[in-house]
Amino acid sequence: MAKLHPFKAVRPTRDKAHLVATRPLASYKKHILKAKLEQNPYTFIHIIHPEVNKAFKTKPNSPERFHAVKKRFHEFEDEGVIFQDPEATIYIYRQTTPTSEFTGIVAGASIAEYDAGLIKKHEATLTSREEMFTNYLDIVGFNAEPVLLSHEPSDAIEAFINKATEPRPEYEFSTTDRIKHELWVLSSEQTGEIQQLFDVLPALYIADGHHRSASSARLAEKYRKAGIGLQNPQYFLAFLIDERRMRILEFNRLIKTLNGHTTDSLLTTLGAIFEVKPLTIGRNPKKEHEMTCYLRGKWYSLTAKAEICSSTDPVKSLDAQILTDHVLTPILGIHDLKTDSNIAFVSGAEGLQAIEEAVDKGQAEVGFVLYPVNMEQVKAVADHELIMPPKSTWVEPKIRSGLTIYMINE
Repeated sequence: MAKLHPFKAVRPTRDKAHLVATRPLASYKKHILKAKLEQNPYTFIHIIHPEVNKAFKTKPNSPERFHAVKKRFHEFEDEGVIFQDPEATIYIYRQTTPTSEFTGIVAGASIAEYDAGLIKKHEATLTSREEMFTNYLDIVGFNAEPVLLSHEPSDAIEAFINKATEPRPEYEFSTTDRIKHELWVLSSEQTGEIQQLFDVLPALYIADGHHRSASSARLAEKYRKAGIGLQNPQYFLAFLIDERRMRILEFNRLIKTLNGHTTDSLLTTLGAIFEVKPLTIGRNPKKEHEMTCYLRGKWYSLTAKAEICSSTDPVKSLDAQILTDHVLTPILGIHDLKTDSNIAFVSGAEGLQAIEEAVDKGQAEVGFVLYPVNMEQVKAVADHELIMPPKSTWVEPKIRSGLTIYMINE
């Protein structure tokens, strides 16, 4: 089953939705963030970054900072910037980019199903981050950034969404990154119908938001032990989308050291495990088990030889793991992708130019471009309760914060 939980979203008034909704804080460059905060009094960033232009600042990720976030949130409510829907419901959100369209359901996802393994994960989480975000949720009392969950194809769900999105949406606006956003508020009858359609699905898969879901599960357990019987803490805010409608891009690798190798010795060493071919221009890999790399101003194609890519293990057969096992660790001395300062990651959305610029400017010695994994590979890892290599996937859509805020203590 996949149980959907209706909730009374706190959301912007219609005239301010385009001003409130925001990308995650970390996605903004410092000068753009500064300008946004100075010029837009309604951006949700003022809530999650509440001490702009204040002489005294609390410590990041401290209880004092979280209480400041909560205070600013309630000030937005008092000022009439955001309000809460009177009835619990489910929402449909659509994001349209210049190249893609993503439409899915916004609802609470069951922590009981998460704990039972029916909401499947493929990424390891850091205990320290889980604890920090659990404390954040407990203090501020809301969650504004949905976890991205995928589900198996369903013609019935697709037909429902197509019909439900025929009327004009509650919100319809575009942002400066050339993305159009639309939100529909479902009726009670529609909410019951979509709950029934999801109830027959066997499982959901976390596509993005492993730390957020894990932290919500921690908080639910804390509330259960304390005898707090509220409904909302037993669910977490989620955006649920047909797996066919997502877009999975690669996460590419920039390496800051050749670990004592020259250009020639590195290419010779790579030639023992890859078929190495020079390229006249840079390009993305054309198939699984091919990578391309940028080294000293030149591009190369690296096609893995059969002996290093014949594993049937769902993780060891991934190109990201092949690169780690046969190049990054033994040749370039990168032993921990999470902590080693000699490796950086660039999403495929940034293109080959980001790789070339980093190497040409001396910020990295070599860049590796991977072929993107597909949803079947992600599901195979999750179904076997295994963990993908760090930064294996860049998944779209990236949902804006502040459009449908989930109140935890209800």
